[in-house]
Amino acid sequence: MFRNVLIAVLAVVAIGAGAWGYQEHQEKNTILIHAENNYQRAFHDLSYQMDMLHEKLGATLAMNSNKSLSPALADVWRITSDARSQVGQLPLTLLPFNKTEEFLSNIGTFSYKTAVRNLDDEPLSEAEQKTLNNLYQQSGELRNELRQVQHLALKNNLRWMDVELALASGKENADNTIIDGFKTVEKRATGYDEKNLQDPSIISFQEREENFKHLEGEKISKNDAITLAKKYSGINEPKNIEVTENKKGAAYGFYNVVLTNGKGHEATMDVTKKGGYPIWFIDSREVKDQKISLNEAMNRADEFLKRHNYDQLEMAESMQYDSVGMFTYVTNQDGVRIYPESIRVKVALDNGQIIGFAADDYLKGRKERDLPEPALSLEEARGYLNSELEVVDNRLAVIVNDLGEEVLSYEFLGTMNKGDTYRMYINADNGTEEKVEKMKNAEPIYEEVL
Repeated sequence: MFRNVLIAVLAVVAIGAGAWGYQEHQEKNTILIHAENNYQRAFHDLSYQMDMLHEKLGATLAMNSNKSLSPALADVWRITSDARSQVGQLPLTLLPFNKTEEFLSNIGTFSYKTAVRNLDDEPLSEAEQKTLNNLYQQSGELRNELRQVQHLALKNNLRWMDVELALASGKENADNTIIDGFKTVEKRATGYDEKNLQDPSIISFQEREENFKHLEGEKISKNDAITLAKKYSGINEPKNIEVTENKKGAAYGFYNVVLTNGKGHEATMDVTKKGGYPIWFIDSREVKDQKISLNEAMNRADEFLKRHNYDQLEMAESMQYDSVGMFTYVTNQDGVRIYPESIRVKVALDNGQIIGFAADDYLKGRKERDLPEPALSLEEARGYLNSELEVVDNRLAVIVNDLGEEVLSYEFLGTMNKGDTYRMYINADNGTEEKVEKMKNAEPIYEEVL
């Protein structure tokens, strides 16, 4: 009798384990299929955008009317932005693809700078016509390379998940069609990048995206990177440690460190090899119900930055998402906010722990600046604002405008339209309205009705 009961119990356990395993397998397959579909969509959208870009650049070459040329170049700028967005959704983090992104940005910079100026008063010069023709030819060649990758991927039913696994493991097969194809695209784009650097009308992106090449300091070891990750995350005795180095050809050298404590905390950090500067870190633990105020969380963020020797910073913006506070800090130089030097800090409102930190903009933008005196007075700058705006705060600030240029501006914070809040930047030299930002209002709370 007992033997029969035991057999029955074991049978039930075996069936249950099998069912659980099958469900886990199905859920894993569903996630993989979803990721594969997203990668496929992004890749085919990228190919389509490159087709559109080439055609639109070709159309601008044939135009003889400045009235038609401006909106056409604005379309080119929009398409390049869409194409860069698709590149960002592909699993190419470990495969250097920055030159292709720079090439797309070169086209966007050139087209935007040209589209926003008055072409009737300042038509395209002979040099700009030549640049436009070069970009057209170059985009056509990159389009053809991408089409070849697309053709082979469809013909051989290739999967992007295989690409991601190959890149993550470092075991890139010699005949991996997609990886080889993108390496060819990147190699070709590198040549275009060097050629386009000679054109002063499209170099603002390179000047602004120098990554971390200007950082000072000696090269750090893996152990140094681990020590830094422990210091920032607070996981002093991790159960598991993983360290990965950047792949050959990356724009800069870095270590990726992952620490786990076996109690639900997993902290990940990227740190530069040169000088040992933390780029970002995030603790992926679950955040529970809020117990501290947003103001207390800001104090914790202040203490964290001071403890890690980030000085001359001023809190510029705070936001709350559920039980998480997000704070943006910028450098304050002689009373002027330097927005290109920004740091973001994420604080858990259940216990005040720092669970996120991003200093990439700060590291890229950090430099000595000789700030000019504003040509306009504060009152003169106010005259360029919408008369309906009720100003509640103002200051001087350095921002990066849509042309990728740093400009000294007056920053105005004000309200209009029944309480909507706006942040506006007026060029302190000539009164140009550089930027207008509508600030997010507090989210409404909806009562549960079901």
